[in-house]
Amino acid sequence: MKYVYAYIRVSTIKQGEHGSSLTEQRFAIENYAKRHNLCIREWFEEKETAAKRGRTIFTTMLRLLVKGKADGVIIHKIDRGARNLKDWADLGSLIDKGIEIHFAHESLDLQSRGGRLAADIQAVVAADFIRNLRDEVKKGFLGRLRQGLYPLRAPLGYIDQGRGLPKLPDPIMAPLVQKAFQLYATSQYNLYTLGEEMHQAGLRNRRGNRVSRNGLSTMLGNEFYIGIMHIVSTGERYQGIHEPLIKKEQFDRVQDILRGRTKNTGLKHEFRYRKTLRCLHCHYNLIAERQKGIVYYRCQTRDCPRACVREDVIDAQMQAVLDKLLLSSDEIKILEAELSYLQSERFKRHDELLKAAELNLTNIDARITRLTDAYIDRMIDKETFDTRKQKLLHERLQAKESMEEIQSQVAENDQKTQKFLELVKAISSNSILANRNENRELVKSVTSNFCVDGKKLVFTLKKPFQAVANDDKLRYGEPYRYRSRTDNRKPKNSLAKLFDLIHDKEPSDDVLGKRAA
Repeated sequence: MKYVYAYIRVSTIKQGEHGSSLTEQRFAIENYAKRHNLCIREWFEEKETAAKRGRTIFTTMLRLLVKGKADGVIIHKIDRGARNLKDWADLGSLIDKGIEIHFAHESLDLQSRGGRLAADIQAVVAADFIRNLRDEVKKGFLGRLRQGLYPLRAPLGYIDQGRGLPKLPDPIMAPLVQKAFQLYATSQYNLYTLGEEMHQAGLRNRRGNRVSRNGLSTMLGNEFYIGIMHIVSTGERYQGIHEPLIKKEQFDRVQDILRGRTKNTGLKHEFRYRKTLRCLHCHYNLIAERQKGIVYYRCQTRDCPRACVREDVIDAQMQAVLDKLLLSSDEIKILEAELSYLQSERFKRHDELLKAAELNLTNIDARITRLTDAYIDRMIDKETFDTRKQKLLHERLQAKESMEEIQSQVAENDQKTQKFLELVKAISSNSILANRNENRELVKSVTSNFCVDGKKLVFTLKKPFQAVANDDKLRYGEPYRYRSRTDNRKPKNSLAKLFDLIHDKEPSDDVLGKRAA
């Protein structure tokens, strides 16, 4: 009895885990061994394509056969053993050395000239199949690219929708990718410090782990984020139809920093209030320095009555600023509801103007249609038609711009209200978290001046937040005059003033009362 190896293969791991090909190959080889009185000494199972050389298990098996560890090998079919001519040549050299090569699915006598010729032809056909498959894959790949679709896996910040569909921004990771570009474009971060910052912010790779420095470098240099698909292997670029996350100007800025064309100060100490605190007397930025583990800020201008101030003192004063603006969750809900009500009440006039503008635009379109009909019916001459149409088109353009201006004003006012509410909510939630970096940004958002006088933080709150800090009527004020005294939802007069301040208007208690009257 002769002892042989048995070799089975599938092209991918997925085929091996979910398909039945390996089982069928094993069954056919076992039956072939029984019929020809062969004893299988060892099974070699591989989950790798045979289109290229270098299969680990296949190479190991060939080496053992050369050493005489077995009399031969049984393979299911020729294309299971070799799909490239070099591997087939290796099998041919084993046959020439007298080592038996059996194919369970094909009845070929490889010791005869005719059998070798038939096997060679099948090997060539198998190799040509791979070449044709490769060409078809390339054709489909290029077709997708020309359509603006990215046929590869979505980069970090995007999610796959499936074949034939563009990548979509990931609602969780896309804002973090944008933040990474914004921070790096400031020239105050290197890849190490940026990695630390983004890891704390929640940026993760596909496996849920921290993004490495190489990963950050690749991400920052990926043109996919500005809408261009760059195929590195060929150097070709295609315009994508997916939504860009980054503006080209910012992307170019990041590339200049990555390539050293712009000075990057990210290797310096990143102090919390760097380029943030200014001296009240000379108006220059305070310079930070670390002494014995404590950060100090001092003015470096000569003859300035300066004194250094510690970072933790600034932290405490900033927290005190935010504490003045602190509202409870119930107060925020009331504030949000009342401002929404005021928004709808104050801008009813805008709705009326918008409807009037839309009606005017419709009337102008109707007049243009009637004018065109009159010209077609030869009721007016061409010169009169051109003159009147030009005038109507100018009127239409003016009406269109008027309507767009009203829409823009309504949207702008709504945006101001929402931004104010977001800041109030952030201040109230952040007072619990006590995140110093977030406190710095919040204080900068609610103040118009931000200076230091000696050891004291000097600031001027913006008008809406000044009203929140100083006016107790926000919580305990009387009802508006235009609202019923029996109404359970009684807004305060101070809220009317606050609403005007949010929209950069001088507060007036009587605006709503006069309109109601």
